[in-house]
Amino acid sequence: MELTELQEKFAIPGVLGFERTASGLAVARVTAPAAEATIYLQGAHLTHWKPAGQAPAIFLSQRAEFVPGKPIRGGVPIVFPWFADRHDGKTGPQHGFARISEWELEFAGMAGPGSDPALHLAFTLAPNELSRSLGFDHFKLGYRVSIGHKLTLELGVENDSGNGGARGGGPAAATAKADQAAEGAPLVFEEALHVYYAVADAQKVSIDGLGGTEFIDKVDGFKRKRQTPGPVTFQGRIDSPYMNTRATCVLHDPAGGRKITVAKSGSNSTVVWNPWKEFTATMADMEPDAWLHMTAIETANVADNTITLNAGETHTMRAEISIERA
Repeated sequence: MELTELQEKFAIPGVLGFERTASGLAVARVTAPAAEATIYLQGAHLTHWKPAGQAPAIFLSQRAEFVPGKPIRGGVPIVFPWFADRHDGKTGPQHGFARISEWELEFAGMAGPGSDPALHLAFTLAPNELSRSLGFDHFKLGYRVSIGHKLTLELGVENDSGNGGARGGGPAAATAKADQAAEGAPLVFEEALHVYYAVADAQKVSIDGLGGTEFIDKVDGFKRKRQTPGPVTFQGRIDSPYMNTRATCVLHDPAGGRKITVAKSGSNSTVVWNPWKEFTATMADMEPDAWLHMTAIETANVADNTITLNAGETHTMRAEISIERA
């Protein structure tokens, strides 16, 4: 959509405006009374959220690239239809195509109780040249973002390839049926809202809500482990999808004097990630000390919790993020 059309259809004076970067990416700037935010239409990628009276809550790498077709390091990438490397024997970009595709803005409006409403945005993604080249031709994605004192992210997925049927799932199905180009085929996918939270010192953070939960330790050869009771703390690099959990997580950032609560629905996985010093050094789009200032808690459905939708079925995953001073 052209910039003038975005402005004419969706701009809200003093609240929502649009611009285009030198590289050609369209970006929405939000200056609502309750919060500031920035969202790129490539990937429907939120890169900034600052509730009124708070420090910015979302980490964005100072070396992030804002280039068509390249992922943005930080913010809230939308992971779909696979998590990390594609693992069905076929090739494709890491974390899928949704985060590097151009989304359509369908709605923008202020709503909510009291004198401090939130800004609501709705985006859609349909099959495109890239998705079809990867075998995904019968899906619809809808993404709703509510920006206020809380940040609400809701990702809806529909298999629009024909008549409905029963729902199933699991990693075996994901391996066997990831190619969804055929009319009437199941849509098998992983998904994540890969939120990078801004913290003052990652060495001091802790995460409540995952004690006793089974996880895959990707740093230690993908071994299956069980989290000890109590909070998750970091002693080094962590890359761990936690399975079969619907728990609310609370990120404690004592150096920053606050805690961030991540409540969710429609999600049976939670991924915790911090690259730590050594791995960050291998990442061209992260400054050397960036790991100190971010912690990713991802609302997800991955691995054991892969989703299968038969024709006509839908699935919705939601995260609600709030901040309190500690």
